[in-house]
Amino acid sequence: MEKTVYNSFPLHPECPDVQRLADNPAEALLRAEADIVAAENAAEFDRYRTLENLEEAQQDGRGVTRRTFVAGAAATATALATAQFVTTSASFAATKTGTLIHVFLYGGLDGLSLIAPDNDAVLNKARPDLLLGNDSLALGRGFKLTSAFKPLEKWLSAGQLGFIPAVSDERLSRSHFQAADACNLGGLPNETGGRGWLDGLVDNLGKGTAFRSVGIGSTLPRSLVGNNGALSLNNVGSLRLNGDERFRAATEKAIKGLFTGINHPVEEAVQEGMGALATAQKLAAKPYQPAEGVKYEGVGNAFQQLAQLIKGGANVRVATVGMGGYDTHENQGTREGGQLHGRLNELASAMAAFFTDLGPKAADVTIMVSSEFGRRVGSNNNGTDHGHGGVVTLLSGKKLAGSLLGTWNGLDKLDSGDVPEYNNMFNVYGAVAQGRFGLTNAEVDKVFPRQKYAPMKLYA
Repeated sequence: MEKTVYNSFPLHPECPDVQRLADNPAEALLRAEADIVAAENAAEFDRYRTLENLEEAQQDGRGVTRRTFVAGAAATATALATAQFVTTSASFAATKTGTLIHVFLYGGLDGLSLIAPDNDAVLNKARPDLLLGNDSLALGRGFKLTSAFKPLEKWLSAGQLGFIPAVSDERLSRSHFQAADACNLGGLPNETGGRGWLDGLVDNLGKGTAFRSVGIGSTLPRSLVGNNGALSLNNVGSLRLNGDERFRAATEKAIKGLFTGINHPVEEAVQEGMGALATAQKLAAKPYQPAEGVKYEGVGNAFQQLAQLIKGGANVRVATVGMGGYDTHENQGTREGGQLHGRLNELASAMAAFFTDLGPKAADVTIMVSSEFGRRVGSNNNGTDHGHGGVVTLLSGKKLAGSLLGTWNGLDKLDSGDVPEYNNMFNVYGAVAQGRFGLTNAEVDKVFPRQKYAPMKLYA
């Protein structure tokens, strides 16, 4: 009985007729199939040899490799086969639960130069040179807000800008390194395993695209380190294949081929990850045009990258922005023209530009601003030393429960010269995330190991 073998490879280099390979039909068929396998193996060998040649070219400065797949310290080709794209999903639709952006002010913000109780006897005596000016904005519960935040006055009036005073945690020291680390991890390293609290939060948000966790900057912040493959980028256009433009298309094709037909879950993930890169390049193909009248400057350039991703439908769930310059031991300058006043005004202007640029999409976004610690109540030659009891700022598309949130019991009993801890930092973090994403108390508990979450009413 004659049997026909169907394959894209010829049965034999010189003889396509199986019957001519041997007198015995069964033996002829075996020879034909052996030739097919040999041809397939040769083609596979050629494919891998092409990849090796690309790697050698990279070492000579001529091309790109699988090792240097994505620009930035947080993403390499190794991640293709691991966490970077394993959790991704092909959908780029806008998330129903929105976006949380954590802005971290490195250096230790003096919260009393941002908001303070009006005409407070303790402050009048302890820091007469650092009191807020008469141009301050009125807040609830007898507090006032620095005039540096006037760019956000519109959202203050709308009930979307609020502040939580006296925020700290007993585990925070006055060391920049230790305190910033604990704030980003959501606890001490041995409690968290070195995993960032925002990465733990992502566990509760379900599948998303490769853009669901984004750190704006050249290095990935500790808050995003963990299991969910966050991206770190200075700008949207930097998310691309490295190397000479001449080799980029060939390398993309090789990577797709390498992870195609391998019968493994990573295959789908890598293909979706490649789609994410294509989306980034599509967004970056032409200069970004903010909404009319919006201008990004200073730290605002980081917010512009997030606006481009969010408005482009990249489905960002959590993101981070870092800003330095808050270690004000001297020349603090709380009032207009001062150093700290200028830094806060730059931040407020950037947040106002961002929310204006987002337009209706701002309804699904919450910005939380915090620092590693507050500073001491007393002035030290127009500066302040490291302390506790800082301030957390919220700008949200969801209406807040007030302009001054959380517990405030005054400054009559200081904590060794510091603002007391009336509101635990990780309860604040958890309440912000809970209100933004609709999490249960149990889900928030999982984000902060060894901390029993106590809910706070932050949203209306």
